[in-house]
Amino acid sequence: MTKSIGLRPREGHPNPTVVHVEGGLLNAMGLPNPGVEHFLGELRRLKDWGIPVVASFFGETLEEFVEVASRLSEAGVDALELNCSCPNVEGVGVLGGDPGAVKRVTEAVKGCVDRPLFVKLSPNVSDIAEVGRAAERGGADGLTAVNTLRAMAIDVEARRPILSNVIGGLSGPALKPVALRCVWELYEEVEIPIIGCGGISTWRDAVEYLLAGASALQIGTAIMIRGLRVFREINMGLRRYMEEWGFKEVSEIVGLAHETRIQQGR
Repeated sequence: MTKSIGLRPREGHPNPTVVHVEGGLLNAMGLPNPGVEHFLGELRRLKDWGIPVVASFFGETLEEFVEVASRLSEAGVDALELNCSCPNVEGVGVLGGDPGAVKRVTEAVKGCVDRPLFVKLSPNVSDIAEVGRAAERGGADGLTAVNTLRAMAIDVEARRPILSNVIGGLSGPALKPVALRCVWELYEEVEIPIIGCGGISTWRDAVEYLLAGASALQIGTAIMIRGLRVFREINMGLRRYMEEWGFKEVSEIVGLAHETRIQQGR
């Protein structure tokens, strides 16, 4: 899974762009990236090594979304993730809160690519299920829930915001209860698969997301905090959980908390 790629090179926001806070990280990177043309060279090397690639992408206009997605699809990415939810880049962040715009962009992109298309949603909306349904109507093959939560931090000695952009996105364990709720609400409203992300750092976190309705998971901040061993630890813990409770496939526990709730009459 790549960082988000745009049509042209973009520097992003000036430093400081990342700060540790209680419960996770705040970042306001501003979507820095080398542009799609440069990335295609990296993609060729990754494909030569046989590495599956899901390319996250964004645009400042509908036409840019379509152009970037088309070029990535033609270059052979395995899937695409449409970033319509970055909380510290105004145009992209605003898009993620407008169900009609999400549907139009999803529809336009899906009409020009032959790869699976996931739409990454924002938690900074009043009704995430409405936005998820809009993406589904636009032809999305899946949803990624969720991007970071708008937040900030202040340096009490300097008496000013720490991030140069003032507002950033909160990720890590503090985001998990919000993101988990988003996955739950989406699962009850859409038919397409959900990729859960936000604060997953242990196998218990992973199981919670699966029980809430996620079919797959993404891990980000935990890599920075705990290192690459987090993948093995989560996989081994998930395996032990399934063996202990007699589950043979991960799919058996996807959304299971919804069924248990209904059986208990809640």
